[in-house]
Formats: sequence, C-alpha cells, structure tokens
Amino acid sequence: MNNILTRLIGDKKDWKRMEARANELPADYRTVYTEMKNYMWRFTTSDGMDIVDILRDILDLFETEAATDRNVIDLTGPDLAAFCDARLPEQHDAYRDKLRNNLNEVAHKLV
Repeated sequence: MNNILTRLIGDKKDWKRMEARANELPADYRTVYTEMKNYMWRFTTSDGMDIVDILRDILDLFETEAATDRNVIDLTGPDLAAFCDARLPEQHDAYRDKLRNNLNEVAHKLV
C-alpha cells in the first residue's frame, strides 16, 4: 500500500511540474500543447502513465523548439492529430475521426 501512495504522490508532483513548464511556453505552443493533451487523454490505457510519458516528450520538444523561435505549426505540421497519433499506441476508436477534426481546427486557427 505504501508503494502505491508513494507512486501517486510522486506522479502528482511530476504532473504539476510538467504543467508549470507548459505554462511557461509561448502562447501558440501552450495552446497546441493543451489541445493535444486533451486529445491524447481520450486514448489513455490503465493508469494514464503512457500518455504522461508521451506528453513529457512533447513538452521537452516544444521547449527546445520554442527557444529557437520556431513556429509551432512548422514543427508539428497542420495535422495536429497526425502528430499525436504517431506517438500514441495503435488503437481503434469510433470517435477518432471526430476528435482528429476538432484538434486540427486549432491549427487552422493559428495558420
């Protein structure tokens, strides 16, 4: 039981650190990151750590590229859903097309 509590508390602290880092991103990166996060959570498995690891990698990439003043859409491409899907485990979901279209609307607004 102690291991579970330690893991939950540690995971929560890690998540809060990630969110603080994301809040420091430029507005366009922050917008895309937030929308990607919302999209990807719909495809999580079990405890969600699979998505947290993917989001951590994306956040690292976004921080690096934002520091070079690169436009977020130049980095991800206009198909944000494809950028996310390439990082997600293979899944079959009836709502994926609708979710992809909703996410890609974010990119269209930023272009």
